[in-house]
Amino acid sequence: MKNIRLGVNIDHVATVRNARGEIYPSPLKAAILAEKYGADSVTIHLREDRRHINDDDLKLIISKLKIPLNLEIAATDEMLKIALKHKPPFICIVPEKRKEITTEGGLNLNFKKTYLKKIIHKLKINKSRISLFIDPRMRDVKEAKLLNADCIEIHTGKFCNLVNDNKNFTKEFYKIKKAVEFGNNIGLEVHAGHGLTYRSAKILSKIKGINEFNIGHFLIGESIFIGLGNSIKKFRKIIK
Repeated sequence: MKNIRLGVNIDHVATVRNARGEIYPSPLKAAILAEKYGADSVTIHLREDRRHINDDDLKLIISKLKIPLNLEIAATDEMLKIALKHKPPFICIVPEKRKEITTEGGLNLNFKKTYLKKIIHKLKINKSRISLFIDPRMRDVKEAKLLNADCIEIHTGKFCNLVNDNKNFTKEFYKIKKAVEFGNNIGLEVHAGHGLTYRSAKILSKIKGINEFNIGHFLIGESIFIGLGNSIKKFRKIIK
């Protein structure tokens, strides 16, 4: 059985920086430390409103990082142009709303389907691996394959909220498990992310077929108390 890869999302290092309009803490430094302490990839989300990561961060990180950069973007002309210019190894297309605090759900793959397929095609020609951020629904997994994505990232937010609130998560766990199995069966690489903590990641790591976890907010929060390296090492131990 393969070890699950760990992608470290460093968006909220930039959130802390931007809270005071300073030049620190540095997302670039966080990316390099994540690489040093065993992350398999680093994720950043370049939002349209630039609320955390900005264009300069992207330029610096992609020029210095030795492990793959996973760039999260919305399906827009602006983001397509930026992604084509910088050529990140990995791209995850995510839904985006201006007023949301964080990503609230998976992509609606039936909205502007032709446009989305065109974007995926252009990015793949540009040598980026394409993932679609979706809810754990069979129809969305199937649609991701039809759109010619390489991977799916399953939105684990609902499951994680149930775990955090000590509520019954069995139904949501099996929805994710079935989506993972179906994705594997039709030739998609399957990732999972959003809201993951030590506890919820440990539970989901029991599902065979998840290739990668992308973890950010909780991991960065824990690093305040135990350090970024220790937080990464703890997650690696949990999901191996």
